[in-house]
Amino acid sequence: MASLFQSTAQGRAAPGDECAALARDLASAVIPGHWDELRGKVSDGESGAALAPLWNNFFRLLGPGGFDALGARQQQLLQQIHDDGVTYNVHADAAQAARAWSVDLFPLLIDASSWKQISTGAAQRAALLNTVLADLYTGPQRTLKEGLLPPALVQGHPGYLRALHGHTPPGNVWLHIAAFDLARGPDGVWRVVNQRVQAPSGLGYLLENRILISRLFPDAFSQLKVQRLAASYRLLMDTLLRQSPGGVGSRVVLLTPGPYSETYFEQVYLARYLGITLAEGSDLTVREDRLYLKTLRGLEPVHVVLRRLDDSFCDPLELRPDSMLGVAGLLQAVRAGHVLVANALGAGFLESPAVQGFLPKLCETLLGEPLILPSLPTWWCGEPGVCDAPLDDLRSWVIKPVHAECGFEATVMASLDYGQLPPWRERVHSAPAQVTLQQYQPLPHVPVWSDDRLAARAAMLRVYALADGQGGWRVLPGGLVRTAPRGGNTVSMQRGGSSQDAWVITGDAVDDSTLLPPPMRPQDLVNRHRVVTSRAAENLFWLGRYSERAEHGARLMRIALRALSGDDDLGPAVRDMLDQWCRQSGLIDPEAQALSEHPQAFERSLVRGLMPGPHAGGLVQSIQALGHAAAQVRERLGGDHRQWIASATALELLPAQARREELQTTQAMRGLEQLTEVLSAITGAQTDRMTRDDGWRLLSIGRHIERLTLLGEALSLAFQTRAVHSDSGFNLLLALFDSTITYRALYQKRLEVPALLDLLMLDRENPRALGWVAQTLRARMAKLPDTWVGLTEASPPPEPRPAATSGPLSADKQALLALAPDPDDWHLPELCTHTQEQHYTWLELTLAQNIDSAWRLSDEISRRYFAHANAPDRTLGGY
Repeated sequence: MASLFQSTAQGRAAPGDECAALARDLASAVIPGHWDELRGKVSDGESGAALAPLWNNFFRLLGPGGFDALGARQQQLLQQIHDDGVTYNVHADAAQAARAWSVDLFPLLIDASSWKQISTGAAQRAALLNTVLADLYTGPQRTLKEGLLPPALVQGHPGYLRALHGHTPPGNVWLHIAAFDLARGPDGVWRVVNQRVQAPSGLGYLLENRILISRLFPDAFSQLKVQRLAASYRLLMDTLLRQSPGGVGSRVVLLTPGPYSETYFEQVYLARYLGITLAEGSDLTVREDRLYLKTLRGLEPVHVVLRRLDDSFCDPLELRPDSMLGVAGLLQAVRAGHVLVANALGAGFLESPAVQGFLPKLCETLLGEPLILPSLPTWWCGEPGVCDAPLDDLRSWVIKPVHAECGFEATVMASLDYGQLPPWRERVHSAPAQVTLQQYQPLPHVPVWSDDRLAARAAMLRVYALADGQGGWRVLPGGLVRTAPRGGNTVSMQRGGSSQDAWVITGDAVDDSTLLPPPMRPQDLVNRHRVVTSRAAENLFWLGRYSERAEHGARLMRIALRALSGDDDLGPAVRDMLDQWCRQSGLIDPEAQALSEHPQAFERSLVRGLMPGPHAGGLVQSIQALGHAAAQVRERLGGDHRQWIASATALELLPAQARREELQTTQAMRGLEQLTEVLSAITGAQTDRMTRDDGWRLLSIGRHIERLTLLGEALSLAFQTRAVHSDSGFNLLLALFDSTITYRALYQKRLEVPALLDLLMLDRENPRALGWVAQTLRARMAKLPDTWVGLTEASPPPEPRPAATSGPLSADKQALLALAPDPDDWHLPELCTHTQEQHYTWLELTLAQNIDSAWRLSDEISRRYFAHANAPDRTLGGY
């Protein structure tokens, strides 16, 4: 294709008018009957027609290299998406839960006159929908009494929440964000296809698309006078804070469904851009009708929730009881006036496509003016006789469910064979109240750059109206364009669709507002800290534990397989020690034969534990759990860190094609070597590339608690089985502690128990020694913040306390540290004390106490920092 560009431009990059002419000649034809955005008219199926003026100017301003440079720009775009970690989760693809976000090089260009109709119409629609909500929940219900909306369509819809009847949100603003999906018909008129008023998505992706594309075409972006977006986002935040029950200093959180939401990336991105806290339902709690954020520093009040959850999931106490995503008691906090939720709950029924058929009359009655932005002709079949005529020509319609619980998906009848139509007619006749008919309209086609060619794709434009809190609405000057996959005519990101930026070309001055904060002053940085939610802290804590557990399991597995495949006679005691090590770490099936009875069967069982599936051993389970914990806090991990964890979870330790019995051990060792390298990289990312905040401290504490218990149990078993008294058992223990080289450097080949205990128990410079582990664990804990762990009716939560930095520890912190093992209490003469039977009872007692302390410490950390539960001695009535 590049050679075609070069020859067309006589061997040089085509500048200015030549680029526009080249675009005209190379652009593919659009299907007849669809609006052609590139040429600004309905398509007749022919190519070569003149470009619309805006697109002609765009191609004239392509910049250096013209068309020849588009391939390089495409690669820059893909690289930037990869570097930014922009993803979209695909529910239908279990093998690839998240894929890279797809955005086309070219934006959609919207001229000033078209935008005036769109923005005026979208603002009017948002005002109308807000008026309908106010009338139904707190007003005289005029819409129902006068038949403007059928009661069955409203009160029979699961999105109508009777629990909020009589509640008025601050400023009577029910909708802070309203989104409308638009398509331009063959007559050039923009029409509304869908409206989203519960928790509209796309504002984050829209912003990311703008940043990506505007940088690739700086000349066109500047000279075409594309309107900027920041002022609209600032309006959103200003409105939320102005209406917040807590005033301008309120805490705002973005309530997310979590990492498995298809749009999780944009939720993270939007929260960062707006400067608010990203929170899942488990991060929040309601106490005494007030909403709080659970953080490592205690419970912090929340006054505003910008939600990305649909209504029914927001409160399992009053709405959907099986929801694991919401906050129990949220509705009561809303009714009490202590928290603002945007959008307000209860708007779900307005998303029904059936409502659109009633909007023209609603607008004339409630607002006293005609509806500016029309909908596609829409009929609700629940009214007798309404759908009889459309059913005669069903292929001209799209059948849509009235709500999600109707049991079928929207279906374009024109895409079906005639033999498939009778069952749909029967569905309409059998349950008409569940069916909406919306007239089929061919979607407009937008220009895209695909496979080094100028192609066209079907598309829809989503625009956003934002409330100003004073009765007015501003439509964000741009939008999210969603395009159909190649050859398709249905827009769906889940089914392989892509996206575009939308450039609104203004004839006025460009708004240069920004959400970048003003320059910081030194006093602004005093006591500044990043909020670490309890959920994030808990997942970081377990991320550390599973990282350590996987690393220990991989090392132990390699040691065991080497020992079993070697020529040395291990002896009964060493075999017993290896057997118990592997069973205690979950590396082998508990029902497997003992190593001392059948070494070959034991080895086969050990290797089989590396295979994925329901019978996977502890190592595979630890890696899977590591990946799950990392997915919950992906926004806190660097790109390399996430990549290494993804590599660990995707690694096949025992490839299926090499599972013949005679090759299993060899292949397993290769897989374990690869896994060890990846786990070492993960450890490096955690110890050398993460900010030392409270979240990282919990990760480190998790690793050290796990190391203390795993190595402590291994050391205890080495003495209980007396394997430590043999050369092979002694060396295996050193290998498990990764201390062989250090021991030999200090003591050469002298295998002495006191020297072993000094190195593995007391050495404060050996990171594998239990003394170093306990010392480091205590140091990490001393820097954790004090936390307040309970609420009473008489006392609201106090201000969060700062983390301890210097000076004496609080009584609360001292009580926590008292649970941690203290290596200052360990003394080598006592550890070497033994009875006549040579059992090192003092050592075993010390190790048992350390392990028990570590488990109790883990429980107490969970209670204080993750659950914020009352202490056992503070329960009601002492029960």
